[in-house]
Amino acid sequence: MTQKILENQKNPQRIIISYAWDIPNICSLSGLFCTLIAIYFIILGNYSAAMIGMIWAVAFDWADGLIARRMKGRTGSDGQFGGQLDVLIDIVSYGVTPAILLLSYGKFDPLFLPGAFLMLAAGAIRLSYFSTFGLADGSKYTGLAIDNNSIALVFLFLFEGMVSTEVFSVMLYAAGLGLAALNVSQISTPKLSGKPINVVLLATYTLAISAIYGWKLL
Repeated sequence: MTQKILENQKNPQRIIISYAWDIPNICSLSGLFCTLIAIYFIILGNYSAAMIGMIWAVAFDWADGLIARRMKGRTGSDGQFGGQLDVLIDIVSYGVTPAILLLSYGKFDPLFLPGAFLMLAAGAIRLSYFSTFGLADGSKYTGLAIDNNSIALVFLFLFEGMVSTEVFSVMLYAAGLGLAALNVSQISTPKLSGKPINVVLLATYTLAISAIYGWKLL
């Protein structure tokens, strides 16, 4: 308690909106905006546009951490606030959005509700576990990090026009449940977002996916 009081004295409480001007947090909020765009187009049934929003949300999510680690002069409260903001945005981007995607593609049939709930619940459990215990051995995740859900689903939708809607809805349902199971499994996966080379690879993937889905929109 005494240590926390001393930290608060060194870093007096700032107004809430001041944290929105922190560059990594601006990046996080940009990702949230991309997620909102994705949800908007999912509800409209424009899945190509939605996929672009989903993959850009991941790109901004990865970028905010890279920027935060390289910035100088950020206070402890900046880091704590940014971490909390990131987790809250993650549940929307990688939990709520894929659940809505499954429901929308299933034409909001009640049969898709259990799958959507399991995807959302697994995402919430996965994030809560990470917030509590962090990385295993300081370098690996326990369970599949949920940003991989969007990366995988965006790739899966490249095949959406190759089979019937009914068949693809089953594929999407199975993929969603499989990802949910991996999210809460005990498998160890590396922290991909922490390495600049992986950010470059994701940027390349994001641009390629955006071009493909953009072409589909023409």
